[in-house]
Amino acid sequence: MNESIIMADGLEIATQVFGDPTHEPTLLIMGAMASMLWWPEEFCHQLAAQGRYVIRYDNRDTGLSTFYEPGSPPYTMDDMAEEAMHVLEAYGIESAHLVGMSLGGMIAQIAALAHPARVRTLTLISTTPIGVDTSTLPQTSDTYMEHAAAGESVDWTDNAQVIDFIVKDTRMIAGTAHRHDEERTRNLVERDVKRAKNFVSATNHVMLKGGDAWKSKLGELVAPLLIVHGTADPIFPVEHGELLAETVEGAELLRLEGGGHEIHPEDWDEIISAFDAHTGAQHPSKLP
Repeated sequence: MNESIIMADGLEIATQVFGDPTHEPTLLIMGAMASMLWWPEEFCHQLAAQGRYVIRYDNRDTGLSTFYEPGSPPYTMDDMAEEAMHVLEAYGIESAHLVGMSLGGMIAQIAALAHPARVRTLTLISTTPIGVDTSTLPQTSDTYMEHAAAGESVDWTDNAQVIDFIVKDTRMIAGTAHRHDEERTRNLVERDVKRAKNFVSATNHVMLKGGDAWKSKLGELVAPLLIVHGTADPIFPVEHGELLAETVEGAELLRLEGGGHEIHPEDWDEIISAFDAHTGAQHPSKLP
């Protein structure tokens, strides 16, 4: 595993890679308020063992990447999609398999629509379709919304309060199929909070806008699409994944029974197996 800070378009972006650079390039894009640590190292190693060159990175306002003062982010989801392309360019990769989780899935959709030649396949986990009317679908659960509202009373400069709130958050978004491992989660959250340049800046992600240019365009997606969605997801209920599958011709939908808004270790084998079948064997492509 190698770690480095890349410079792109005035940004500092923290990245890590796993595996052999001659293998299939795979870019992992994480969701709102979550650094690349939320792609667990063990998960990345397992992907790499399947013949993948895996790249994870800190979105801006998370981890060790460029951050802004909280309150009014000077960027959009479209800018974050360009950020993903900059990561590939920094590693000399012309095209890659993209895997996006939650907000990362929305960013990945924009990237795949804006740069079809650069996205070999697209895998979307626990996300919602871009540019599609979802108002008739079930929305985030009331229970979770009550919990999220309580975040306004958290002192985001107090690491102890922040860690406790985020650990509770992970419990709230967990599914019903597997036990929530609070000790493992707390260790991850503590690492994430203490590692960040300015963790409170991650709250900018909840104010992000963008994707307007892709209204009604999702059906034009070129990249083969795999959707992974838990049937007990309280953030984006499974109907969001189903609508994605209905909108994009040829899309495959993997339902994780009882799965929540998470990448649970007990689901890794099923997810990686589906990803392996979806991506198939192709030859790496490098920029000259």
